[in-house]
Amino acid sequence: MIDKQSPKDMLALKFCGMEFSTPLVLLSGCVGFGEEYTRIDGFSNCDVGAVCLKGTTMDPRLGNPPHRIYETDMGMLNAIGLQNPGAGYVVNDILPNLDFDETRFIANVSGSTLEEYADVTRLFDDSPIDAIEINISCPNVKAGGVTFGNDPDMSARVVAACRAVTDKPIITKLSPNQTDIAENARRCIEAGSDGFAVINTLMGMAIDAEKRQTIIGNNQGGLSGPAIKPMALLKVHQVYQVCKAHNIPIIGQGGVTNATDAIEFMLAGATAVGVGTALFYDPLVCTKINDGIADYLQRHNMSSVTELVGTLKLN
Repeated sequence: MIDKQSPKDMLALKFCGMEFSTPLVLLSGCVGFGEEYTRIDGFSNCDVGAVCLKGTTMDPRLGNPPHRIYETDMGMLNAIGLQNPGAGYVVNDILPNLDFDETRFIANVSGSTLEEYADVTRLFDDSPIDAIEINISCPNVKAGGVTFGNDPDMSARVVAACRAVTDKPIITKLSPNQTDIAENARRCIEAGSDGFAVINTLMGMAIDAEKRQTIIGNNQGGLSGPAIKPMALLKVHQVYQVCKAHNIPIIGQGGVTNATDAIEFMLAGATAVGVGTALFYDPLVCTKINDGIADYLQRHNMSSVTELVGTLKLN
């Protein structure tokens, strides 16, 4: 019989050397630069292991024309287009206002060239940010983004360029819109990636039948939410087959709305679990997910959430 553990102790884990209080990670683009979300009454950073900041480029970007968001039957299409105030502003004006004592903060680096990825990473390296997520898989920008993420050679080159300018943990965000995600992961590990975020959104489109035109201003956008969970689970499982031999952790993400979803991702191989679209209709969903995970662990006589990772039984 195991010793009785407190829910707080049961949910704590390490990810790329960082201490996470829970396995939950607030995903990039869903909570702005952190300070926007933390104003919500009842929110506590203690409920999440880490917060991924909004995608950041070297120069400010206005993003795509409207419409930028469209709700689907089982999720959401978005084509924000990496709107952000630029890396310099984020480092100098936003990061100093974040509370690094309560949770970990992960920068999300985006770019249109290898040089831009490296330059933005270099700026964040000289900052208090805890880790760097490389966004090589954004489906709603016309330059860079998914162009890099769907080509293993380019993915590896982006990781190597960023690795050369920082000692902080690098988490590579992988695209589901590619032929062999496991091979891409293998190449990124060789290039120096310390972890992965699996998956980014899938490419999708919305059409107004009466007007006979696309709804999203960018014509296409990234699909997130419950509709993509089965595909995300498979991609996490596939990437885990490569990662487990190298002890490389994964943030599993794509349609997580409750504790059962989160547990399924960990069984498939994820060490931590990203929450994104669910925050739009329940900003305090993380507390419920944490409570559900802790209850599951207690019912199954487990003392740590890490005991779940990669324990999926295949038929």
